[in-house]
Amino acid sequence: MTTTTGYDHADAFDSGHLAVGSIHKIFYHQYGKPDGKPVIFLHGGPGAGTTKENTKFFNPAHYRVVLLDQRGAGKSTPVAEIRENTTQLLVQDIETLRQHLGIEKWFLVFGGSWGSTLSLAYAETHPQRVSSLILRGIFTVRDLELGYGFTPLGSAMLFPENYERLINYLPPQDRADPAPAYAKLLCSDDPAVRIPAAKVWNLYEMSVSSVDPDFKEIEAKVEDEEWSLQHGRLEAHYFINKGFLGEGQLLREEEVGKIRHIPCTIIQGRLDFVCPPKTAWDLHKMLPDSKLFMIPKAGHSAKELGIFEKLVETCDEYASKDF
Repeated sequence: MTTTTGYDHADAFDSGHLAVGSIHKIFYHQYGKPDGKPVIFLHGGPGAGTTKENTKFFNPAHYRVVLLDQRGAGKSTPVAEIRENTTQLLVQDIETLRQHLGIEKWFLVFGGSWGSTLSLAYAETHPQRVSSLILRGIFTVRDLELGYGFTPLGSAMLFPENYERLINYLPPQDRADPAPAYAKLLCSDDPAVRIPAAKVWNLYEMSVSSVDPDFKEIEAKVEDEEWSLQHGRLEAHYFINKGFLGEGQLLREEEVGKIRHIPCTIIQGRLDFVCPPKTAWDLHKMLPDSKLFMIPKAGHSAKELGIFEKLVETCDEYASKDF
């Protein structure tokens, strides 16, 4: 193992579906040391789902790694379902899963991008169940953050051709505010409508997610129709509903004050064109005891070398502690 490659894990020692609400079954899988320090990995998107690759940050000699596919994502069912799918219900699911697995308290809640949103929402709702936080590519669903990706004055200033490809797929009257128009297309009953729209949506986001994007990998991911639909539909659903959160809710003093005692490390790509680095800075100011690492030559993706290495290094550092 090196900080560049991360840790290899054996196959999951446990996996299953857990019924939540009236229609959803969330999928989880566990890796590493069964009696190790429990960490929950919260994926991005929303809608990205989890794979065994997400375990690479965590030393299996120390950690019990729980991967959760959020409602509608990954192997959870129904796939791409937006009914009964809100931030508050996802937070509730994490608690339901914790209880189901007999975990008294998460040693570590780990989340990047949308996963950082959900990590903050969970920790602020259940601070007594969180011992530490590692957050990457901070996203709190504020208007300025949504505008960063979906208005002409955000990342479109750096990727004009990518942005024009996104909005030119829509009729002229819908281009000023593309997310609602895409949400409608992505929820079409006709696969000939929803699948091409999903591919265009995901191609835009993934093409601006890295300083040096791997377009072969991006194309392969986008062409996976099931993944593309769940990722695009769930993202649009959450974006048009502003994460089911009040403006700036996760950064309000009365919320952040609940988690100020929890050790927290924030890792942010300086050249993140999906989640503006300003949000990581704003969170760090609200959590003055947190550690903030701005990775100078990195964008949004957790796979970027500087970000990946810092995440592995931080997880190793945490493993030696007893929070």
